[in-house]
Amino acid sequence: MTSNEAPDAIDVRGLSRTYGDVTVLDGLDLRVPAGSIYALLGANGAGKTTTVRILSTLVTFDSGTVTVAGHTLPVEAAAVRRAISVTGQYAAVDRLLTGRENLVLVGELNHLGRHESRRRAAELLDRFGLVDAADRKSSTYSGGMRRRLDLAMSLVAEPRIVFLDEPTTGLDPRSRREMWAVIRELVDTGVTILLTTQYLDEADELADRIAVLDGGRIVAEGTADELKALVPGGHLELQFTDADDLRRAAAALTGSSVDAAGLSLTVPTDGSVASIRALLGRIDDSTAVDRVAVHTPNLDDVFFALTGSPRDGRSTTTRAA
Repeated sequence: MTSNEAPDAIDVRGLSRTYGDVTVLDGLDLRVPAGSIYALLGANGAGKTTTVRILSTLVTFDSGTVTVAGHTLPVEAAAVRRAISVTGQYAAVDRLLTGRENLVLVGELNHLGRHESRRRAAELLDRFGLVDAADRKSSTYSGGMRRRLDLAMSLVAEPRIVFLDEPTTGLDPRSRREMWAVIRELVDTGVTILLTTQYLDEADELADRIAVLDGGRIVAEGTADELKALVPGGHLELQFTDADDLRRAAAALTGSSVDAAGLSLTVPTDGSVASIRALLGRIDDSTAVDRVAVHTPNLDDVFFALTGSPRDGRSTTTRAA
């Protein structure tokens, strides 16, 4: 790191945690740049929630080094807690209180004082689109509104790092989209987000970088596009209206797969413009192609290719450049 570069918001090396005979985290390495959205992607039991609980000082770890917001755990746990907030899988709001009362209560618990707590509550109610519902009991809120209130409560003390542990669990598609917009706005203000999710589209939509967690270790890490490039399966699909055109194209494109009944041809490709141009250039001008579709691997393909399979010895990590 040069003197002009900001330090990582989170730096984890060789993190391990066992519960009895079960190894939950097995030498986890993780670096989260400040001011970014970093997603931990994995199935149930992969170690996502345990990682968040360790980084947020809620549980201890067996071995490794952990630095959060420039503070080392476990010795500087109090300093870490002052710099972070955590939003879990389910909204932790008091349903007997109004939205405003929930926010003011959090402010006072953080020693902001009555006046500052009310000011922050008003600011966050406006920011999260809850002004009209501010003085209603949160028990009357929709699931999406409770989720927004829960996230607003985690921001009362203006944390530098926010842990979002599966924040859109149980939300309908519209509410999920609303939460995504809120998360992007947070990062625009300089907040660092560590997001855990099982929703592949959520990681694809939000994260600057994604780590695929399996068996307590990161098995691949990079941007969404970099991870997709690790998995084979991209192909070009050509659709024809005439069987003769299909036969001529199949003869020109050796190694293609022909669907005679569907009058279509599938050709492996890496999805790049150069590759597609070269493939189409091999087809004679007299051959009429009706439609062309490019299919590239998505995060579903990455997830299923890299997780859930038994490994001999310690798994390796693939880091896309």
